[in-house]
Amino acid sequence: MEEPAEDVMLFIRDRIDTVPQIEALLLVWEGRPNSFTAAQVSRRLYVADNAGAQILMHLFHRKLVIPTADGSAYVYDSTWDPAGEFMERVAATYRRHLIRVATLIHAKASPSVLEFARAFGPKKES
Repeated sequence: MEEPAEDVMLFIRDRIDTVPQIEALLLVWEGRPNSFTAAQVSRRLYVADNAGAQILMHLFHRKLVIPTADGSAYVYDSTWDPAGEFMERVAATYRRHLIRVATLIHAKASPSVLEFARAFGPKKES
């Protein structure tokens, strides 16, 4: 299997802090030109209701999504990658190297980010 591209891995390392963030970015990118509310993101990613809003705010601060005119939802911000070529490579890398990407994200995460991710992750049944 080929190695993931270094520039894609650097992008993930520098701009993505959690697996739900990369999944939300891919969701919004693949769903363009549609907009997504925090509730829709939460449902699609199977995370707590308030997590969707936090994820979208992170992506907004990283200039990857922008709010709609009324501020009720977000859309992919193509200004940083006008041709969509780089996001296509990010999506392909995530599909082909899921474990490696997830390991990279988790390895760089601070304890507070890891705790946040755990809080919204799947729960063990008692």
